[in-house]
Amino acid sequence: MPIKEWKAFLIPYEQAVEELKVKFRSIRREYRRENEYSPIEFVTGRVKEISSMLEKANKFSIPFERISFEMEDIAGIRIMCQFVDDIERVVYLIRNRKDMEIVYEKDYIEDVKDSGYRSYHMIIKYPVNMAEGQVEILAELQIRTLAMNFWATVEHSLNYKYKHDIPEDIKQKLKAAGDSAFQLDQQMLEIKDEIKDAQKLFEVKSSLVSDIMNNILTLSSIDKNTEATRFRVKLNQLIEKSDIFELNELLKATKKSLARG
Repeated sequence: MPIKEWKAFLIPYEQAVEELKVKFRSIRREYRRENEYSPIEFVTGRVKEISSMLEKANKFSIPFERISFEMEDIAGIRIMCQFVDDIERVVYLIRNRKDMEIVYEKDYIEDVKDSGYRSYHMIIKYPVNMAEGQVEILAELQIRTLAMNFWATVEHSLNYKYKHDIPEDIKQKLKAAGDSAFQLDQQMLEIKDEIKDAQKLFEVKSSLVSDIMNNILTLSSIDKNTEATRFRVKLNQLIEKSDIFELNELLKATKKSLARG
């Protein structure tokens, strides 16, 4: 098949990846707007390179005309979570969506691969609206923690270097590293509430500082420079102290100053 035809073949997959990234990122934004903890930390996506598709088709004896039916990871979405139990929450959210159909799931966290690979995979059917009508494509969703993703990225690089024939001593070290990464995930889970509280505090502080700075800039723009300078000095002092109550009071003071015109 000419390159031009391959590029046309990939268009719905490219569109699907972009749409899915937007949808899963929107879930994160929705939680954040409600000041709630989001089980999704960040989302990435990619469409398989033509060379990788051809290599895989040759490896598994997939006829070209069957690639769209038998190659499930042409479109790939990776959803990263902070904690292991966030993965269950994300899986639940996906199962309850009406805009995609789950074909099957693979739990490589419960049933870890011999290599040490851990991740939760979902193969979905996803409808893409093209100019000539709707096209249904297969896509792979990988849901994993940041630690699992770091390990998987290293393994991918080693497989590329050694052409999927990693030396045995490196395999053993990689497996041990995977186990250590999972132990880290388990330990982080034990202090999840403390971490969430700290992150929440940081977000509240960041929001307060941003609002105060905007008010100070507005005061400067209406020639209330003396007050703006006084508030800026106070803000710098409070940033060092990280006192949420006093930051709230400063925000109120800047609002009152603006209200007086």
